[in-house]
Amino acid sequence: MQHRDVLMAKLAEPVSVHWPEYLMEAAGLGLFMISAAVVTAAFEYPHSPLHDLFPDPTVRRILIGLAMGLTAIGLIYSPWGKRSGAHLNPAVTMTFFRLGKIRGGDAFWYVLSQFMGETIGLWLAAQIPGLAIEHPAVNYVVTVPGLGGRVVAFAAEVMISFGLMLVVLVVSNRPSLNRWTGFFAGLLVATYIAVEAPLSGMSMNPARTFASALSAHLWTDYWLYLIAPLSGMLLAAECYVRTHGIHQILCAKLHHHNNSRCIFHCRYIA
Repeated sequence: MQHRDVLMAKLAEPVSVHWPEYLMEAAGLGLFMISAAVVTAAFEYPHSPLHDLFPDPTVRRILIGLAMGLTAIGLIYSPWGKRSGAHLNPAVTMTFFRLGKIRGGDAFWYVLSQFMGETIGLWLAAQIPGLAIEHPAVNYVVTVPGLGGRVVAFAAEVMISFGLMLVVLVVSNRPSLNRWTGFFAGLLVATYIAVEAPLSGMSMNPARTFASALSAHLWTDYWLYLIAPLSGMLLAAECYVRTHGIHQILCAKLHHHNNSRCIFHCRYIA
């Protein structure tokens, strides 16, 4: 009983001080999911004018990737993203927790906020008249393994998650490059959607897949999207630490070249 009380106290303690960052993370994920639903429906819904304008599925996927990459960039550089750190992904938050840059209580609330934000965002998108995200061609933008099966999907999710986190760590931990972290991350999101999506649906994000699975009632291989992104990002963190040292991890913010407060274990020198 005593241990449980101590744990609850540790979880509740940061809420009174850091709740704005938690809400910003939730809002960021909600907006990302709304964007994903709207953009995907605009290009993939069979009766959409854009679907007829771009009949080639590869071209449509590239355009969706560009739109989502720009969405990610916009969120990272928004006032909310600058303050919360713009993790926008439970796997990112847990990787920074493993690196010692975020407290346990903050990590817990970030992850909870991210799952809630994605779920609420997709629910709001489903209320938009005429969007038809429930149509089988869109199907709540679910992520499921492609024709290669779950083994290929798992490997692909590990690889893209590894790549994203490694780039984030390399760029964000260099003060001279930190301001460009969002552009590198957005470019990777766009590229992954265009190239990797046929293999796994391009999730990289357990909360993003959860929101779609919940709405579509389609939990096909959901375990894959829980384990693979986190595994890939933790592997990237391990590689970075082994080559650069843990002391080179400056902060858990993707973009630190701003005047917003930082709630992390920060060693960043502007």
